[in-house]
Amino acid sequence: MKETFGEFIRRHRTLQNFTLTQFGAKLNLDSANLSKIENGQREFDLKRLELLARVIDKDVNTLREEFFSDLIAKKLYVNNCSDNVLALAEEKVNYYRTKNK
Repeated sequence: MKETFGEFIRRHRTLQNFTLTQFGAKLNLDSANLSKIENGQREFDLKRLELLARVIDKDVNTLREEFFSDLIAKKLYVNNCSDNVLALAEEKVNYYRTKNK
């Protein structure tokens, strides 16, 4: 996906022809907070991910991947990290998986 998670939400909202108020109500958000999420000024709440998946009829695991990849990408960008950080992070994820088996 070549868009932020907020832009992803906006795209799906507009595809379904919902206003900010209408879509926000479906996610238990007011329109101001939804607008901030869509514009990258506020983070989407992970607790609402399953609800979002139902509202836009998407697999929650796919949304979880999009959500976390956006969080990671944003952190790396803001902190001006090299591409090597992703390879190191992947190694650490694999370590955690083997450690916790």
